[in-house]
Amino acid sequence: MAARCSPGICLSVIFAAMIALVAPSQLVVEWRRGDSPQIAELFRRRPTGADLRNLESSLENACRIGQLVRPWMQWARFVIFEDAGDNAVLGRGGWFFYRPAVEYLVEPWSPEGEQAQGNVFDAIVSFRDDLAKRGIRLLVMPAPNKASVYSEMLARRAGGEGGPVNTATRDVLARLRRAGIEILDLFEVYERAKRTAGSPAYYLAQDSHWSPEGMELAAEAAAKRLLELGWVEKGSTKYQTRPAPVQRYGDVLRMIRAPQVERLFEPQRMNCTQVVDVETGRLYADDANSPVLVLGDSFLRIFERDAPGSGGFVAHLARHLGFSVSSVVSDGGASTLVRQQLARRPALVKGKRAVVWEFVERDLRFGTEGWQQVPLPPAD
Repeated sequence: MAARCSPGICLSVIFAAMIALVAPSQLVVEWRRGDSPQIAELFRRRPTGADLRNLESSLENACRIGQLVRPWMQWARFVIFEDAGDNAVLGRGGWFFYRPAVEYLVEPWSPEGEQAQGNVFDAIVSFRDDLAKRGIRLLVMPAPNKASVYSEMLARRAGGEGGPVNTATRDVLARLRRAGIEILDLFEVYERAKRTAGSPAYYLAQDSHWSPEGMELAAEAAAKRLLELGWVEKGSTKYQTRPAPVQRYGDVLRMIRAPQVERLFEPQRMNCTQVVDVETGRLYADDANSPVLVLGDSFLRIFERDAPGSGGFVAHLARHLGFSVSSVVSDGGASTLVRQQLARRPALVKGKRAVVWEFVERDLRFGTEGWQQVPLPPAD
């Protein structure tokens, strides 16, 4: 990260921008409404980070000039106060964390009665039972929040072997196991892998998602479990990988919505690999007739449906299984929306022997549309 300017210089720059560009037009608007000029409040006392945030929000909503200045306001907040905005948290060593995931980790909650729309246990058990009626087995695979795997990068005092995991997550997984739900525990997978000397980072520093290495670890573990359970047999399709490095800023860094902040960091290089069918030479592609269906959220989208393509969890799961799979991916919608898609398109589960259901850990509490029960139509 580049050297930071002194707080005095930064405040001078941002205040000059507010006065020269925003203040005149904003004052006219407020005087016409009969309001007391909000910007004047900053000169009655020493400004704080909260003052800048409130003014930023007011300016953004008030005028177009304010919207142009907003990124510079965010830059000042970040440089002076290390405030990464409403959606991001700055950790250690240039690591960024998605704020809702951090809130999930540190704020106590109970799955009992927490969801406004449905109950996580009832939804998962009901889905398992609906699939069982069609002869389909279910493997549930929660993707850990980055803060659960790398809490030591969030705060030094949070470090320690394994790092903290929200006790509610452990309770949910234990209760699901008691209900006979097959769980792939990636928390344990990553904890064990991190003990290996020289192990790579399994999550991206600037992003909320797993790294190519973390994705590959999850894909290998899922394929191994499916084969060990005997739900499917190893296929005969031969796949190989080819390097496809990607360089970009992570999603959490971009959530700050300030290019000026992004420029303080280098884009993150990701050593992705694409999956290629050896016989045809073509990149991996889903097969609607596969015996395995994968459901999930943006953890399945990253590297697979965005750059480099055919290099994410789905493709690498297929590589380890030896046959193509089919998939339904809904960014942020793995708790309920993916099952709603299946209910509308029941042909997606036709001929399936196993479903792998991925959802990010924080969705246990914050899942879009909650955890509704979504019955599948009766089998033909």
